[in-house]
Amino acid sequence: TNDDLKPTTLDQRTFSRWELASLWVGLVVGVPTYYLAGSLVDLGMAWWQGIATVVAANIILLVPLVLTGHPGTKYGISFPVLARSSFGIYGAHIPTLLRALVGCGWYGIETWIGGEAIFILLPNSIKQSSLSQVLPWLGTSPLEFGCFIVFWLAQLAIVWKGMDGIRELEKYSAPVLIALTSCLLIWAYVKAGGFSHMLSLSSRLTSKQFWSLFFPSLTANISFWATLALNIPDFTRYAKSQTDQIIGQAGLPIFMGAFTFVGLAVTCSTEVIFGRVISNPIQLLGQIGGFTTIILAIFGVSLATLTTNIAANVVAPANALVNLSPSKFTFRRGAILTALLGIAFQPWRLLKSSESFVYTWLVGYSALLGPIGGIILADYYLIH
Repeated sequence: TNDDLKPTTLDQRTFSRWELASLWVGLVVGVPTYYLAGSLVDLGMAWWQGIATVVAANIILLVPLVLTGHPGTKYGISFPVLARSSFGIYGAHIPTLLRALVGCGWYGIETWIGGEAIFILLPNSIKQSSLSQVLPWLGTSPLEFGCFIVFWLAQLAIVWKGMDGIRELEKYSAPVLIALTSCLLIWAYVKAGGFSHMLSLSSRLTSKQFWSLFFPSLTANISFWATLALNIPDFTRYAKSQTDQIIGQAGLPIFMGAFTFVGLAVTCSTEVIFGRVISNPIQLLGQIGGFTTIILAIFGVSLATLTTNIAANVVAPANALVNLSPSKFTFRRGAILTALLGIAFQPWRLLKSSESFVYTWLVGYSALLGPIGGIILADYYLIH
């Protein structure tokens, strides 16, 4: 073991219910959540069908989140240490490394989104140069890949400060993200001519087609935060009490439902404003126009990406690597390796279409993480 794996002391338990709720606001308000909501419309759902799917999934997910968070608060232990109870000291490497692998993939996706935000800010003369030509072997252009690396480097500065830096980032960014999200909704409301026009896009699916899409989409939405349902003890170990961790997490379905409404409403409004559905928020920002507006929007995208990526996709892989070799890895070293592996996932390929994002990525890894969560919960509540 080392200091990063030891149970938290009373002095280290500084997360109140409001700070845990702020953590979820920072996690929820982000491009992947918006993109997931937009993907449901892109696949043919009506706005209300999309919201119902997302809220139902997150109510289901809240159960394992609270149950798995309990031992973190009670004993002050992280996910890798909790996994030792059901998988053994050496066997725990299997679930923690599988969770870490998914986290690395998400880290790459979020970083790519942040890089796209930087790309939009570049002058047209640069974006139209030969550097923006896609290289077949790479799957993207050197210019976009360069923006990806710049954002990748920028995140390491916050990661280097450890959990205290992450807590402060989430705490102060939550109200800013809520304000910027409200601005985006107001813009769509004004441009589209009200909610009646924004939400006029009806379902393109028959009843049979809807139900064949609903269950994979429900699974995809559950798996969206299934990663956190596993390693939530990494955060609840810093909670002041069980009441704080339960109340702090209870806001997840509300936050997801609210932000999904924004994502779906704005995505539906693009059909009215631009004549076509734009489910990718980065592409939408490029269409809005106005330098000041774009700067403000890019700031929001970057902040949302940072808050989600660092909390959701760095902590678990870093702790997994510390658990794998406490003598060689610290939290910082684990975070750097996580960032490097995120590049290897080639996230630009995963975000090529709604189908690849929902079916290939989200549904794919849910089959991997679901059994692990079931084993840990059964061991903790039924056996021990």
